Amino acid sequence: MPPGQFLTERFPVLHYGTTPHYTNLQGWTLRVFGLVKAERVFHWDELINLGKKTETVDIHCVTRWSKLDTNWTGIPWREFIIHFEILPSATHVMVHCEQGFTTNVALDVLDDDDTMLAYLYDGKPLEPDHGYPMRLLVPKKYFWKSAKWIRGFEFMAGDRPGFWERAGYHMDGDPWQEERFGW
Repeated sequence: MPPGQFLTERFPVLHYGTTPHYTNLQGWTLRVFGLVKAERVFHWDELINLGKKTETVDIHCVTRWSKLDTNWTGIPWREFIIHFEILPSATHVMVHCEQGFTTNVALDVLDDDDTMLAYLYDGKPLEPDHGYPMRLLVPKKYFWKSAKWIRGFEFMAGDRPGFWERAGYHMDGDPWQEERFGW
């Protein structure tokens, strides 16, 4: 486990604001924009029919809990990005989520075997408090980088802070380096 963490069997729920609830995913979309050749909007049915993968990974929260051997299913990041063209000047992504939440992630961090757009946890749809219908999964970073309730990916040249980073969280969030706060 990374330094400063404690092990939990629970799956704590931490977020700011209310939990979005969906009764129908017919109108749900995921937008890709910014430094891409052409903006793209994915509809739910289209997105979940892309390639999928199941991964078992450890997750680490900035509040110091770690949960080992968690099981996720979703669209691998590398599979997702073959469906649009990222411009060479893009280095980072701003992940846009419900209720105006955002977080920044470097493209080289996302380009990993275990990074995905997750929609199942332990073989079941995500619970609303854990990001239903879909969240980003970035296991090598603190869990706020695995943004809940994703709605868009903005490809950017350079980095800029998202909601949590403007609130004092670290720009990179590496649990092995204890990059919790400040930058």
